[in-house]
Amino acid sequence: MSDRFCKTFIAAVLLTAGLSTRASPRNKLLVAIPGDDPARPMVRRSAEILLNSRAQSVTVVTGHEADNVQAALDGLDVTFIHNPDYTMGMASSLAVGIKALPDSVSGALIALGDMPKVETATVDTLINALDDTIGRSICLPVQDGRRGNPVLFSRVHFPALSVLTGDRGGKALIQANPDAVNEVAVADPGIHLDFDNP
Repeated sequence: MSDRFCKTFIAAVLLTAGLSTRASPRNKLLVAIPGDDPARPMVRRSAEILLNSRAQSVTVVTGHEADNVQAALDGLDVTFIHNPDYTMGMASSLAVGIKALPDSVSGALIALGDMPKVETATVDTLINALDDTIGRSICLPVQDGRRGNPVLFSRVHFPALSVLTGDRGGKALIQANPDAVNEVAVADPGIHLDFDNP
């Protein structure tokens, strides 16, 4: 483990508040992904990826069916924060998650609850790539020429993330700060794979 990493506190924020409208009437996050253990909901697998990574904490932002999501993550070392305005879109959940992080956090990895195929190694690669000293304050994975998720934001972007609105999440911030973006090459097709209707 490098000295730089030891001095860096990276928190993971897992967004699970969405309405899951395309999978209605089910909440897709509470369904197992095809080929996986049918007793393990998708959201649990997504959380376990983060817990097995070098992120030092995992904060789960709940909204739609919050009690059921919490039950699905029972026993895991995560912190829950509820977004009462989850119907306003992803940006509101992102803002709630960022505001809940302690001052000691130097970066936040934003992950989506419906992307359970991301490899833990990809999360660690993003954490290792964050370096404010050379302007790499937004790290996002690229596989086969395409950007994906999760995305790691340095603390310098927390004020902007905490006031986002709408359903675009951090995309607007990425587009507004092209010089801060570090495209990190990974061999992980899971960065593109979400489950709208498992």
